[in-house]
Amino acid sequence: MLDDLLASLSFVDIFNVCVFIVFTVCYAYQIIYVFVSLTHKPVIPAAKKNHRYAVIISARNENAVIGDLIHSIRVQNYPQELIDIFVVADNCTDNTAAVAQEAGAIVFPRFNTEKIGKGYALDYGFTCIREHYSDNNYEAYFVFDADNVLDVNYFREMNKVFDGGAIASTSYRNSKNYGSNWITAGYAVWFMREAKYLNQARLVLNTSCAVSGTGFFISAKIIDEMKGWKYHLLTEDIEFSTSTISKGGRIAYCPTAMLYDEQPLTFKDSWNQRFRWAKGFYQVFYHYGASLVKGIFTNKKGYKFACYDMLMTISPAMLLTVISVIFNATIIVLGLTGAMSTGVMITSSLSSIFFCLFNYTVFMFMFGALTTFTEWENIQSTPRKKIMYMFTFPFFMLTYIPIAIVALFKKASWKPIQHSISVDVQEFAQANQDLSNRI
Repeated sequence: MLDDLLASLSFVDIFNVCVFIVFTVCYAYQIIYVFVSLTHKPVIPAAKKNHRYAVIISARNENAVIGDLIHSIRVQNYPQELIDIFVVADNCTDNTAAVAQEAGAIVFPRFNTEKIGKGYALDYGFTCIREHYSDNNYEAYFVFDADNVLDVNYFREMNKVFDGGAIASTSYRNSKNYGSNWITAGYAVWFMREAKYLNQARLVLNTSCAVSGTGFFISAKIIDEMKGWKYHLLTEDIEFSTSTISKGGRIAYCPTAMLYDEQPLTFKDSWNQRFRWAKGFYQVFYHYGASLVKGIFTNKKGYKFACYDMLMTISPAMLLTVISVIFNATIIVLGLTGAMSTGVMITSSLSSIFFCLFNYTVFMFMFGALTTFTEWENIQSTPRKKIMYMFTFPFFMLTYIPIAIVALFKKASWKPIQHSISVDVQEFAQANQDLSNRI
């Protein structure tokens, strides 16, 4: 029977069935993550000690927003004498340095037009701190982007995780401009989904999480061992996560520490940012894919799966979608130009592209709807917009397909994104006063 079935399938059908099987086998575990997140509440033990931290912020022409971030750190429900704030004013042409200094930060101006990017700015900042402020004996470093603001209990909650022995930890990434448009809402839902249905499940299952851009700490011991920050690919956060996990390290997650991030307002800025991310993921896969595969077989028990999980993260499901679309589109073009005369194969390719995109859209809608309803109270917007943007989320995710295709062939470079939305952390304080009870 199997032989008869295979004989009735064209080469195109066999290829598409294989892609579907590979996709299902590789990513079925993330469905388990959903059930784990919905049925298990993570436990964060109370801290026995308040630790001493340094905050490092890389900022380039961020005078409109950096004051809000520093203010949100200064009003933390945590001893202020245990937090020092450092800002790397990276190639600034505005008064970011002055604004940051006036708000209470120690500023390191940096001017380097050859080594451009957050990774180089962080390395410079860590070097300056270790050279000039080593007597302060910082136990860990927090990394934020200049456009962030923090919930007032952020440091108190993250301190619990560090006190529990974590060498690095990420936090819950929310958005301060979810309601601006379908683009900002798309970002917000994706990051909340990552927090709730990836990192929270990883925390419960005691495997490793991953750092995503901003809102994380790293033990000072790790920085001292590296003598700074040695990750300079386009996605330095994913590079750090991949390197750490491949070596048998574990990154934690704190679901009760909430950070608000500003998302790009225009499609152009969104394209540039996600194009850089897509290219960065390819870079990380190229440099660290083999190490993760090795870790799956050689890391100690409990850390093998973390390598597999990270391998699936940096070789995302999107790539399988891209491969399938490109393959089937090639068959269609060959048929239309007369280079291929098999009408059945062309029909199979057309139907495969349709169902590939249709299934992807339905899957993203389900994830978007689930995230929206379970994180309803955390979303700072009106009920109407929350419902409306559930339906636009799949189309936001569909735009990743051309981005991922272009990133395969085109070079990428860091391009600044303007941040201009100024908010006071007190605007969000009331909405999050019972966060720990809603996890």
